[in-house]
Parts: sequence; structure tokens; C-alpha cells
Amino acid sequence: MQNTLETQSLPETQNLLEKHQEARTKCLVYTRVMGYHRPVESFNIGKKGEHKQRQHFNEKP
Repeated sequence: MQNTLETQSLPETQNLLEKHQEARTKCLVYTRVMGYHRPVESFNIGKKGEHKQRQHFNEKP
């Protein structure tokens, strides 16, 4: 089953997001730094830049 946002056009998706703006919540992204997890938003500017440059991979089953 596909996500409904993936099957809608961009204007329809934008309208849907605007319609439900009050119900949306902030999403925190955590990453492992020096053995523990921290939210990326608390990083300094250099560490945020380093995080954006990281290459992610998908492990094959």
C-alpha cells in the first residue's frame, strides 16, 4: 500500500499539509555522537555541516 502523499500531485499535497498544519508536530532527529545519542538541532554549526555531509547506506538483507 502506497503512502497517500506519494500518490498525490504536489499542489494537492501542499494543500493537505496546509490544511492540517495545526495538528503537525516537530520531529527531532537524533544521531550517535561519541557513544551517546544527541539531537542534531543542538549541534554547533561545524557539527551540523559535518552531519549533512555524511553518506548513509542501506544494509542489504
